[in-house]
Amino acid sequence: MIAVLQNLFPGIFSLFMQDPSVAYARLLLIVFGFVLAYLGFKRTLEPLIMVPMGIGMIAINTGVLFMKGGGIGNIFLDPLAAQPDVLVNIMQINFLQPIYNFTFSNGLIACIVFFGIGAMSDIGFVLARPWACIIVAIFAELGSFATLVLGYKMGLPIGEAAAVGIIGGADGPMVLFTSLMLAPKLFVPISIIAYLYLSLTYAGYPYLIKLLVPKKYRGMPIEIKNSDVPKTQKFIFTVVMCGVLCLLLPVAAPLIMSFFLGVAIREAEIEPYQKLLDNTLLYTSTLFLGLLLGVLCDAQTIMDPKVGLLIVLGILSLAISAIGGILGGWVVYWFTRGNFNPTIGIAGVSCVPTTAKLAQYASQEANPGSMILPVALGANICGVIVTAIATGVFISTVTLVK
Repeated sequence: MIAVLQNLFPGIFSLFMQDPSVAYARLLLIVFGFVLAYLGFKRTLEPLIMVPMGIGMIAINTGVLFMKGGGIGNIFLDPLAAQPDVLVNIMQINFLQPIYNFTFSNGLIACIVFFGIGAMSDIGFVLARPWACIIVAIFAELGSFATLVLGYKMGLPIGEAAAVGIIGGADGPMVLFTSLMLAPKLFVPISIIAYLYLSLTYAGYPYLIKLLVPKKYRGMPIEIKNSDVPKTQKFIFTVVMCGVLCLLLPVAAPLIMSFFLGVAIREAEIEPYQKLLDNTLLYTSTLFLGLLLGVLCDAQTIMDPKVGLLIVLGILSLAISAIGGILGGWVVYWFTRGNFNPTIGIAGVSCVPTTAKLAQYASQEANPGSMILPVALGANICGVIVTAIATGVFISTVTLVK
């Protein structure tokens, strides 16, 4: 009778046949998945990522089977399958395996997301106040470099320290790409931690803004120069910048090209491509990105002993970047003799357009008539560019060190 029930309900019975620590981790991740999905539903966290991620996390830790040979597994995917013959066989069983191997584990999904981000980005916001935006973005990369040094000092190999450090750039596709190149063995936990923190930390950023920027400065109106830059100028800038960055940083060229091609399609007003990129491709890739991140949250994977250190370094990296960005906002404020709102500094942390919106909300809360969003969006887009540069520098220099 027990054997029959075991075959009928393997998800339940496997809990009693696994190591207790793994079983408890599964239960914890099931509850955590529910919390993420619910907070996404309530819009406390980013629903585009958190709802599919939470449901995927629940499914991978409940949908456990007894496999042939007495092992325990699932029919979602196996992130560690690498041999061609094994992959061919497993793709006939695991329904998400083709999507994982052909889009996620080779960085393609990161490039597709960047196509969509580029198609939504108006480069005119950068050109309206280029130096202010660039300075803020550079300061907001502080977490990446500080965490690289700290992680290395704490015993991580240089490649793994760089991969977790780039979380400070607050750009998920960059983290995917960097960890694939520099820390493939930790690609799964680094990616999961990065996307969890990119959503969770935004809930804390408003408090950090209030702590570092007094109310009278948060509500400061600023002079917004005409952002109606001629399209010809914007298009030429986009194409030239793409060529220059690819020339200087060829290891990051796939991401750089994806972003600037999206921008170029927007500025050239190629409407069929723009609709394809900023609707169909962006949202399809975001859906599968969230789902795959959730499905990768298998208890066995998450229990890697290095995960605890990665968790600490990830949150530290994002916190230092936010502080650095706001510090950059103060630097611009001083250089412009008060014609800059330091709150914009948080937008240098490059999640388009979330941190730009956070800056606007914080400013508007202090002064309902304040409008800083255009400049904040410029800092946001510069943040993407600077993070791409940091990614290329990390990969190039770490490869040389190795």
